[in-house]
This record gives sequence, structure tokens and C-alpha cells, in this order.
Amino acid sequence: MGQELSAADLIINPDGSIYHLNLLPEDIAQTVITVGDPDRVGEISKHLDKIELRKGKREFITHTGYLGKRRITILSTGIGTDNIDIVFNELDALVNVDFHTRQVKEQLTSLNIIRIGTSGAIQPDVPMGTILASSFGLGLDALMNYYIHELSGDEHSILDGIKTHLSHLKGLSPYVTAADSSLLKSIASDMEQGITVTAPGFYAPQGRQVRAKNAVPNFIGLLNSFRSTNQRITNLEMETAGIYALAKVLGHKALSVNAILASRVNFEFSKEPNKVVDKAIKMVLDKL
Repeated sequence: MGQELSAADLIINPDGSIYHLNLLPEDIAQTVITVGDPDRVGEISKHLDKIELRKGKREFITHTGYLGKRRITILSTGIGTDNIDIVFNELDALVNVDFHTRQVKEQLTSLNIIRIGTSGAIQPDVPMGTILASSFGLGLDALMNYYIHELSGDEHSILDGIKTHLSHLKGLSPYVTAADSSLLKSIASDMEQGITVTAPGFYAPQGRQVRAKNAVPNFIGLLNSFRSTNQRITNLEMETAGIYALAKVLGHKALSVNAILASRVNFEFSKEPNKVVDKAIKMVLDKL
């Protein structure tokens, strides 16, 4: 028998649901679409043929239903990789831990997880309105300092290049994870692709300046000048790298699809952000 997970490590609510997400194991499908914004859950679920479940707690709103014969869960994560840490560990526990015995199941389930999020482009030839799939997630946050994770050859070479490129920035411990190749092929074959940087904030950590002074001058220029064989950094957001890294550690497949709402090099923001997001939603659902 495996080791029983303690009540402090795996918190189960009195109704048998997982602590933050408030979900029961039967509430989630094998295909999960994640969004940052709780309001976007309904914008996606309105395209489903049938909705069987609506639940919510804090920023975590979940709708599960059917697109044709395929069962799909749509779940909001809120902003940032700290929230991704919660969502991915709890999604994994829902399918891979027996809540009655508190033990990891012998037969593990691998989820297909697709993020549909918003992002800003940092390359001049990636215009607003582009739907871009992240070939790699590059994390500038601290999440993966706390997990044991192994790199593939491609991930290693990109990470080595990034560390050299950003070597003058003190205190950074970047990490890199590739998208799942099968999801990239089945969903993103006709999308623009590139390395997505996941920042630990929205303002200075993404090179924005309002009143507080930035410690890293020309941050956008620093990122968009990076090259690694045929890869370049195309965009900035706040979840992708955490999604890719934790999915890999836990044995799930992940893909991040970005609706480009801003051009950081042209200092522009979309006048019709909802249209761009809706285009991304339809592109993903069509492939599913």
C-alpha cells in the first residue's frame, strides 16, 4: 500500500470536495480549458451543447459540459503562477488520488489542459489580434524552485541561452518547459508560435512603468533580442510557464493559446479585446 496523504497536505472539505476548487472527482472532464478571468468561463461554456455542472469558490469558477460527445471542463485560475500551483495540484489530486483512502492511485490519469489567455506581444511583426501558441514557457517567477523537475535537451539549450542573455540580472532563477507536442500539433498547427515569458507581476516585471521606477531598463528590448536556434521570445503574460512545468511534473499534457491584446513595442492596446479573445476561443473549440 502507498503512503496515506495527511489532512494537512491534502485538504478535503467536509462535502468531499478539494479545498480551493470546491470540486469532486466526478466534476471534471479529461479535457480542461483554463482561463485567468472568472467571467471568461461563461464566454466559453455558452458554446457547449450541454452544461451539467456550475460551481465556484473564490476566483475558481468551473463549468463542465459537452461539446458534441466530448466532455469538457472550463475552469478559471485567477492571475499568476501562485494560483496555477493551487489549480494544477488540485486538478491532479482529483484524478490521481483516492479521496477515501488518501492514497495515490495505481493507475494514473493524464489530463489535456489548454489555457486560453490574454497576452502582450514583444516582437514588432506579431500584431494585435494574433492568436499565438506558446512553443515553450519561460518562467521568471520562483514557482519551480520548490519542485524537482527535469529538462529535455531543447529545454536545456534554451535555458542555457536565457541564463547567458540575462546573466547581468541578479536574483533570477528562470525555468523553461516545452508545450505538449501532441496538443501543439492537433490544436496549434495553423497558429503563430513562440516562446512565452511568464512574469511574476504585470507592471515592472513586464517592463511597464507608471510611477514606481523600474530596476531593469529596456526590459522588452532585452527579451525580444533573444534567439535560440529557430526560437524567439514573442510575448509576455503571467501563467504559461507554471502551467507547462507543473503539467510536465504531474504527467499531464498542456498547451497555452494566447490572444494578443497589446503590442508592447508599438505601445498599443487592442480597441476590441473581447473580439480577439472570442477568436481564440473559437479556434480552440473548433479543433476540439
